[in-house]
Amino acid sequence: MTITDVAKAAGVSRQTVSNTLNSPEVVREETRKHVLEVIERLGYRANQAARQMRTGRSRLIAIGIEPDGDGISGSWADRFLHSLSETAAQEGYRILLYTAADDHAEIATYEDLLGAYKPDAFVLTGTHHDDLRAAWLLERGLPFVAFGRPWSDLPDARHPWVDVDGAAGTEAATRHLLGAGHRRIGFIGWPPGSGVGDDRREGWARTLTGHDLGGLQRAVEDGIAAGESAARDLLAADPGVTALVCASDSLALGALQAREPGRPVAVIGFDDTPAARAVGLTSVHQPLGEAAAACVDLLARALESPDAEPPSAHVLLPPSLTIRKSA
Repeated sequence: MTITDVAKAAGVSRQTVSNTLNSPEVVREETRKHVLEVIERLGYRANQAARQMRTGRSRLIAIGIEPDGDGISGSWADRFLHSLSETAAQEGYRILLYTAADDHAEIATYEDLLGAYKPDAFVLTGTHHDDLRAAWLLERGLPFVAFGRPWSDLPDARHPWVDVDGAAGTEAATRHLLGAGHRRIGFIGWPPGSGVGDDRREGWARTLTGHDLGGLQRAVEDGIAAGESAARDLLAADPGVTALVCASDSLALGALQAREPGRPVAVIGFDDTPAARAVGLTSVHQPLGEAAAACVDLLARALESPDAEPPSAHVLLPPSLTIRKSA
């Protein structure tokens, strides 16, 4: 099946079929739909190698995968990647995965990928203060979008990003606990300096301050054992604490294990992982499908119309609270 066969069956020129596939904006809507219907009926598939040589585009979007850690908090990445792959495919793109230990290794990987596969764009995850990756891509004018805010000032205001409002998530968690009658609500999060962790801590602190309340907090590295240790320490320091908001489900699962018989403590996690669902943990849910779709939309707009200003290069999505028996 060739493009000529499609043109004959559709009663149009080869150029019209080519435009439908490569430059749909120049084809009348009625003609475009007709050609696409014929393509679907005939089962035509474009030769991607030939298309890449002709257009200079690989139709590949590269994204790094992070270490799994304890297998709990990292599960959000699996859901995001699945949604990203599905959404990208609908736009005619494929996802190219790679791994890297740190910013320097990831930049070296960019250079290798650009030489071997020539990805059209990149998606950054795990954004952090002084992110060398974003600065490197910006300096070279390479299209990318970050899933996560740039936590440091960058030289280009048009740097596109999509993120979930972590502060709004912990605010919703804290408000829920206040509505249930809790007044001594602690927080277990990550050490200061983590953009994501600081953001999630801010929602808890801001909500308590708004109600003229204070609360103890503990900062530890992510993990179930660390969460349990931090919760035991916090509960021992303030016997009046009746609820805990945690920056991740891993920390929250540890906090659940720290509860003592006869002292009920409500616990809320973050990420709404499968582990949270399995044990009935109340958790903040991230709209990862919507986030992935927004990333692909920003990239597609930048790649198809590089000189056009996107409607919004910054997308901050609201999370939701999934309430279960733990709170």
